[in-house]
Amino acid sequence: MNSSEFYEFISKRSSVREFTSAGVSDEEIEFIIKCAVTAPSAGNRESWDVVIVTDEGIKEDLSDAAFGQEHLISAPVILAVCTNYVRSMSQYGERGILYSMEDASIACTYMMLAAHSAGLHSCWTGAFDDETVGEILDLPQHARPVALLAVGRGRESHQKTGRMPVLEHIHNETW
Repeated sequence: MNSSEFYEFISKRSSVREFTSAGVSDEEIEFIIKCAVTAPSAGNRESWDVVIVTDEGIKEDLSDAAFGQEHLISAPVILAVCTNYVRSMSQYGERGILYSMEDASIACTYMMLAAHSAGLHSCWTGAFDDETVGEILDLPQHARPVALLAVGRGRESHQKTGRMPVLEHIHNETW
């Protein structure tokens, strides 16, 4: 894939909040997570984990914890991407908390791109009550949810939202 093909690929991905009833296979989930394992990681600690949620009751509870975001119910799969502080703190101390958040974010991004490459759609959901999600998923104390990634086959027309011009983001040498 050349740079033009890569840009075309990533520019066609968009967040989808309406899903068909078609399921996501175990093989597709495995592919998505396999791709995430290749993500860069601070000190190669891979300080993230994922909880795969397909249970309707748990998805409803997650939707409630995410302030009623209904796409978490309609998506066939929720990949709850979490930090695993212990892995990074064992090498970096307190700074490892930040690194584990970064590791989980990068892994989730890879999951979104892997889903896109497999013809699936996704929506990164970051607005939720951390403590409630942790209780719903029975997370250990050293883990924190970073994203609830809804994955499935989208119904929406996939209209892209406008973006700021590239130059709005660039500062040379100093701000």
